Amino acid sequence: SSSSSHIRRHHVFSSFHGPDVRKGFLSHLHSVFASKGITTFNDQKIERGQTIGPELIQGIREARVSIVVLSKKYASSSWCLDELVEILKCKEALGQIVMTVFYEVDPSDVKKQSGEFGEAFEKTCQGKNEEVKIRWRNALAHVATIAGEHSLNWDNEAKMIQKIATDVSDKLNLTPSRDFEGMVGMEAHLKRLNSLLCLESDEVKMIGIWGPAGIGKTTIARTLFNKLSSIFPFKCFMENLKGSIKGGAEHYSKLSLQKQLLSEILKQENMKIHHLGTIKQWLHDQKVLIILDDVDDLEQLEVLAEDPSWFGSGSRIIVTTEDKNILKAHRIQDIYHVDFPSEEEALEILCLSAFKQSSIPDGFEELANKVAELCGNLPLGLCVVGASLRRKSKNEWERLLSRIESSLDKNIDNILRIGYDRLSTEDQSLFLHIACFFNNQEVDYVTALLADRKLDVVNGFNILADRSLVRISTDGRIVMHHYLLQKLGRRIVHEQSPNEPGKRQFLIEAEEIRDVLTKGTGTGSVIGISYDTSNIEEVSVSKGAFEGMRNLRFLRIYRSFQEFEGNLQIPEDMEYLPPLRLLHWEDYPRKSLPQRFHPERLVEIYLPHSKLEKLWGGIQPLPNLKSIDLNRSRKLKEIPNLSKATNLETLNLTHCKSLVELPSSISNLHKLEILNVEYCSMLQVIPTNINLASLEEVQMNSCSRLRTFPDISSNINILNLRYTMIKDVPPSVGCWSRLYHLNISSGSLKRLMHVPPCITSLVLIGSDIERIPEIGFTRLHWLNVDSCRKLKSILGLPSSLKVLDANDCVSLKRVRFSFHNPIYTLRFNNCLKLDEEARRGIIQRSVSTYVCLPGKKIPEEFTHKATGRSITIPLAPGTLSASSRFKASILILPVESYETEGISCSIRTKGGVEVHCCKLPYIFLCFRSEHLFIFHGDLFPQGNKYHEVDVTMSEIIFEFSCDFGDDKIIECGVQIMTEEAEDSSSRELDSFETESSSSQVDNFETGGNNNHHTDGNGDGNYQAEGFKFSQDESIKTSKHTGFRSWLRKLGLKVKKMNSNGVS
Repeated sequence: SSSSSHIRRHHVFSSFHGPDVRKGFLSHLHSVFASKGITTFNDQKIERGQTIGPELIQGIREARVSIVVLSKKYASSSWCLDELVEILKCKEALGQIVMTVFYEVDPSDVKKQSGEFGEAFEKTCQGKNEEVKIRWRNALAHVATIAGEHSLNWDNEAKMIQKIATDVSDKLNLTPSRDFEGMVGMEAHLKRLNSLLCLESDEVKMIGIWGPAGIGKTTIARTLFNKLSSIFPFKCFMENLKGSIKGGAEHYSKLSLQKQLLSEILKQENMKIHHLGTIKQWLHDQKVLIILDDVDDLEQLEVLAEDPSWFGSGSRIIVTTEDKNILKAHRIQDIYHVDFPSEEEALEILCLSAFKQSSIPDGFEELANKVAELCGNLPLGLCVVGASLRRKSKNEWERLLSRIESSLDKNIDNILRIGYDRLSTEDQSLFLHIACFFNNQEVDYVTALLADRKLDVVNGFNILADRSLVRISTDGRIVMHHYLLQKLGRRIVHEQSPNEPGKRQFLIEAEEIRDVLTKGTGTGSVIGISYDTSNIEEVSVSKGAFEGMRNLRFLRIYRSFQEFEGNLQIPEDMEYLPPLRLLHWEDYPRKSLPQRFHPERLVEIYLPHSKLEKLWGGIQPLPNLKSIDLNRSRKLKEIPNLSKATNLETLNLTHCKSLVELPSSISNLHKLEILNVEYCSMLQVIPTNINLASLEEVQMNSCSRLRTFPDISSNINILNLRYTMIKDVPPSVGCWSRLYHLNISSGSLKRLMHVPPCITSLVLIGSDIERIPEIGFTRLHWLNVDSCRKLKSILGLPSSLKVLDANDCVSLKRVRFSFHNPIYTLRFNNCLKLDEEARRGIIQRSVSTYVCLPGKKIPEEFTHKATGRSITIPLAPGTLSASSRFKASILILPVESYETEGISCSIRTKGGVEVHCCKLPYIFLCFRSEHLFIFHGDLFPQGNKYHEVDVTMSEIIFEFSCDFGDDKIIECGVQIMTEEAEDSSSRELDSFETESSSSQVDNFETGGNNNHHTDGNGDGNYQAEGFKFSQDESIKTSKHTGFRSWLRKLGLKVKKMNSNGVS
């Protein structure tokens, strides 16, 4: 199949030598990737052998970008070299993007296989045949020529990592979608649209794209979205809005649309939308790009983009529709009409689809012209029909012509049916499954559910993608290529029995399903029911409703609007359910499942908000079951014996408030990956001494009666014990090597013990802990000690830290940083007892987002200050450069209630030209006194259209604003960060940290852990670019600091070394 049809399960594949980079550079890189939503291939579960296996090759091929991290020992691994060969094959064959990082190795050594790198390579080559060695040498020589980042050229590895992550993000955003490769005439479409968009204007513009179904409106909008995304900080593509406002529940439909838009554009999944003015409230000052695709109702525009004033200056709203009157009614004047392609363009579209070339092969001229004519030059029809004729002989083309001709007298669905009819029986069945039941579902999920249907599912997906019938999205979902195709599939099913729904394969329409269930007219033809009960009155299912549907495999009863109560009733004496693969029934109304239900074929049980007290009695064979989700089944009292559910991967019992214990049979769940019992407030008993080797995530938040944590696995990644009665971190946890997130927030926690050093996020909210000692968590990125009201000191924070949350720590006095590399965020809301040394260290910290702490005035280091929210700074000639930075501070009045708000900073020239505008992330605010916000930034950000602004300006104006009221800003201050100022700040910080560490170590009483005396700024040896300096223990701290500063003045990089010479 073509490259465009390959399933993309992850964005990035990293090739690296683990011992060189996995625990340091690579883990930090992958962490930044995760923060940007970039997914990476995980190879840690792959058993390594002499050669790379099919699973790894598949991982390489399914990535959009491969990053090769070339380190000194990279060539010591034949595994790495084979990976590299495969990556370069994908680059050549599939057009995969390949990026390089030369980590502490010279590119010329890689290219020539010389130096230490070459020595490692020669050892690996020993015993290998000449063909293998040549293949490896050619691969290394090639990859060395690919431009990339060179670690030796960077003073700050964190900045290099950010640069790499930004480059990857840009490449992913700017990589044209492969779903619509070969779109003829796209350049002309975009050129005409650019003239309507007027991107240089700050006006908010709404643009319409109008044309018939199948003409390519969505394709054009997608391409435009890809090209423009990088210049808009907030963007959203809302696909297939047709029919999205439903009769009978219009208000809830409208709220749902606004929630969908805001959730996507703000990247917040669980937003609460209470009124229809919410979009304007959130986006009125944001520059956004929004595509509203396939609009068929004026109300959709009124709900999502009623007026330009809803959006910030420079925003662009693009609407695609088949109905020009909707655009006129919404006062959209700039309308682009997508016309049918010319005859030449139509032939090119057909040829690209049928022959994979732009011209007609010899002998097919008359046939191709006839097909294009019969398709009416409709691009979608040309693509689908062309794909169905691919690799067919002239005789087969001629036989199909009469069928195509007869179909064209009907509507567009009949054109698309040609492609469907050319599929095999198995692929037709798969197409109907997707159109009726599994559109926009994950590939793996659908594959598992269809495993018993005797369908080659994965190969079938690729065939359907090849035929332009579906596409595989970048996040691994199956998506119908066009709404018309889904409509085609559902129409084909309807035609199976137009007047008797109970004889069709799939039931989708709510009214028809109600009739089938109340009258019991379902037959053995039915294999799937998808029933949205939101808009129906109470329905009573007949006792024998499912008796006739003995082949039913997929049952989905759901509410698209959660505000509605369950309204489907089944009789207590209904004893039968068919042997289902999927049982999805929201608000299931009975205490247990029917007695004659045999669950041995089940893959997924999803019964949220049910009235269940138990599922079934006894031991049932459950060999296929992968997921049980009974969340919010508040009357559930027991879990059945699961000893035969040996393939179960997920068990979700959230909010099952009557559940007291988990059965001992869970010891058999050796494939269980996720156990969630959050808010099971009666839960007391969990089996002990079991080893669930696959268990990765355990959520026990608010299990308020749980006093001990059992030894159930040592491979857990995520452990949440918030608001339990557990008083200490369980001792066994200290030995876990894979744990990266631990939440043990509880007033019961008195001390911090048994936390493994591999932890990356540690949450201790509301605990009674009194001090955070020096902790050797070298990978810790986030520490949250909010509301630890007895906490007095935080000492020796690790250099890996990115975010520190210490809000409402009312007793906190001392905070010590043993490093001065930048971090992301520091929050000390309502920490009123911070001593002067702590305040000084916090204020001087360099951060990526902001610092928040109590304060009465703008700190002295801010050389420019003003009352209110605006300040004008006069500039001497030569003050600014293109790389100039600033540091700003604002003083805020108390805020009485918790609110989600934002703070903005606008920077303008004297003439009113906006140089830069930035907004701090939304913050939960409740200040009992005045507070300071401090943040840094570039005056002229790279990539900003103002980057070329004249840096010789005579003055610059900073203006600050708050969503919760500009009158809350008492005072503001700014410091323009010249190189001299930054050097001075660094020296002050060095001096402060040394004094602070000295005084605090001297005065701190020894606790349970003596390691807190180890100080990163203590006496010892230093290495500076090849020179090693020894320092006598008698040298005082002040001299010690001066010695380091003197080394830095020489332009040398200084590294602290321990007594063993290890950095």
